[in-house]
Amino acid sequence: MKKIAKVIITTALISTMNLTALAAEIPGESVPPHVTVNQVAITEKLISPILCEVENGLGYGEANGKAKRLVWEAIVSGQAQGYGYGDLMAIARNAIHQQRDMYLRPDFYKEAEEQMQIVIADLIKGVEDGTLTYEEARKQSYIKILQWVEPTFTLEDMQGDFCYWDIPPIDNAYFNRARKLLLEAQARRQTE
Repeated sequence: MKKIAKVIITTALISTMNLTALAAEIPGESVPPHVTVNQVAITEKLISPILCEVENGLGYGEANGKAKRLVWEAIVSGQAQGYGYGDLMAIARNAIHQQRDMYLRPDFYKEAEEQMQIVIADLIKGVEDGTLTYEEARKQSYIKILQWVEPTFTLEDMQGDFCYWDIPPIDNAYFNRARKLLLEAQARRQTE
């Protein structure tokens, strides 16, 4: 009898460890700026296993479909704490997209991060020393990145109706890595 109990307890512990090992966090740099920490936590709880699958090769379409179902079921069953489908799915979609893109182009993301460390070094330093807030630095980093790609770019190119903005083409990974670096700088500032 004791042997059976040990087997059951061991199996339960291994299952718990495997579930913990299969949990993936939503990257902070993929989170839309208008959502709350609580919305991110709810979404992460729902889609964490899906993010693990994406990290191991699951395609975006299938992962997004699974996330839609889980988020919808959570909302219908009252487990979303009153948050809506639009916000929770925006968080999920961004996280899945980033994980999938990083899975497909890991070297590009590494290179983009190295480049952004140089391009926005002064903004990272500003966030670390408290002279800039994350939000101020994020906005300034976008302009710096666009000017890095196209030196003649100015804020005047972003005047008027959005559809007439003259923005140079650039891969979103650069903005993503800039947000990551600035969030890390903010975290270092808060731990001091």
